[in-house]
Amino acid sequence: MNRYMDKLNFMLTEEYGQFMKEWLSEDPFIVAHTSGSTGKPKQILLSKSDMTGSARATNRFFNIDKNSCLFSPLSANYIAGKMMLVRACEAGCSLLTETPSNHPLQELTEGLRSIDLMCVVPSQAESLIGNINATSTIRNLIVGGAPISEHLEQKLSEMPWNTYATYGMTETCSHVALRKIGSSIYNALPGVTFTTDHRDCLIVTAPSYSFGTLTTNDVVKIESPTSFQWVGRYDNVINSGGIKFHPEELEHLLAKELHCPFYIHKVSHPKWGDSVGITIEDPEKTINKNTVIDICNRILPKYAVPAVVNTVCRLPRTTTGKILREAK
Repeated sequence: MNRYMDKLNFMLTEEYGQFMKEWLSEDPFIVAHTSGSTGKPKQILLSKSDMTGSARATNRFFNIDKNSCLFSPLSANYIAGKMMLVRACEAGCSLLTETPSNHPLQELTEGLRSIDLMCVVPSQAESLIGNINATSTIRNLIVGGAPISEHLEQKLSEMPWNTYATYGMTETCSHVALRKIGSSIYNALPGVTFTTDHRDCLIVTAPSYSFGTLTTNDVVKIESPTSFQWVGRYDNVINSGGIKFHPEELEHLLAKELHCPFYIHKVSHPKWGDSVGITIEDPEKTINKNTVIDICNRILPKYAVPAVVNTVCRLPRTTTGKILREAK
C-alpha cells in the first residue's frame, strides 16, 4: 500500500486520516458496517482487493486520472466515504474532504476549479442546488444511501453537472451500477453483469470480486446483461387476496401529489391476508387523513388504496436518511 504515498495530494479530515492509516496497513481486510436499512447493522470484513477493483471500475466510468480532483463530505466510517479515498489512491489524484453536514461546499477551498467526482446522500444533494460553489465546480455527482425523491430528481436534472443514482451495498464495496438522473435504467460498472432468480430478484455477477455472485432481494426488470430497472424490495411485497404489488411503485405514483415523507406497507387482514397501510411524517399534526384517502382513491388502483393511515412526528431513518419501514 505504501506505493501510494509518493503521489497523493490529499486534504483530509481527522476521520479520513484514521481510515488512511487503516488502508495503508498490511492487513488485507477493512472493517465496515452495513447501513441497517434492511436489518440490524452488522460488522463485515471487506477485502482490500475488492475495494481496489471497485475503485478502478468507478474511475474508468468517470475517466478519473491523476489530474482529477475528488471531493467527499461523507463519513469515512461508512463504505461510500471509504471508497472515495480508495478511488483517489488508485488514480493518484487529489482528494478533498470535509466534516459531514447537510450543507457541503459552503466554503470552497481556495483555488479549486473543478470537482471531477463528488459523492453525497440526498439531503446533501438538495443543499447543492442553488449553491454557486457547486454549480461552478462539480462535473459529476453520485447520490446514494437513500432513495432520491421525484421532486429532488427533477431539480438535479436541471443542474449543469452530471448526476447519477447508485445501486449497491456495503458487501459490493459501494455501487455496482449507476443510473443517470432522468433515466430509469441502471448500468453496470465494468466487469459486472446481471441476471435474476425465480423471484425476479437481481443476481450480481462479478468474477473479479471475492463474492463472485451475489443474490439480492431487489426485484428488477432486466434490460440487458449489464442493465436493469429497479422495481422494489421482495421483502416489501404486499399480497392482497392473491394480487401482488410493490409499495415502491405506489409511492412513486403518490409522490406527485403527496409532498411529505411517507411510505406504503402491508397491514394484516383477516380475509385478504394483506391490506395496504400508509405512514406519513406529520410533525405539525396538520395532515387530514380523509384528504390522504381522497388522493389515494384518485391515483391508485382500487385494490391498493390504504385501509389504514398512520401519522407520526418523525419517521425512523438510517444515518444516511433512508426511511426505515415498519409494518403496522
